[in-house]
Amino acid sequence: MQTTLIIIKPDAVQRCLMGRIISRFEEKGLQVIGAKFIKISQELAAQHYREHQGKKFYDSLLRFMTKSPVLVLAIRGKTAIEVCRNIIGATSGRKAAPGTIRGDLGMSATFNLVHGSDSLESAQREIELFFKPEEIIEYGRARDEWGYDLSTGAPE
Repeated sequence: MQTTLIIIKPDAVQRCLMGRIISRFEEKGLQVIGAKFIKISQELAAQHYREHQGKKFYDSLLRFMTKSPVLVLAIRGKTAIEVCRNIIGATSGRKAAPGTIRGDLGMSATFNLVHGSDSLESAQREIELFFKPEEIIEYGRARDEWGYDLSTGAPE
């Protein structure tokens, strides 16, 4: 099982899409094990997007991410990083496939509704930026035995 970081970005919050976006992940069978509604500070945004420092869009990205609250989620599931990124879709809403969050709800490459970690290393680093260990709550769900074949003792 993997845990990944999802950020429901300011544009999605302002467009009242938080519930619809969370539903996409939960309906797939992924589990929310951490959630925070926060206003990201300039410092936290700079840490989170450090790999983009020096790129022409960096300053506008930080302004965008700190302008309005976001909903930060820790989501767990088998191959959660890949599954979440497939649910989210391509960066530009105009290019994202129908059926994805960005493909169904977005038109912009900049205002692209959701961030999802792109690797195990990124997910771990990002989760540590946004969550204290005690804010991640592991719990069993009745539906898990119906979402994964657990007959071998591990999710298939």
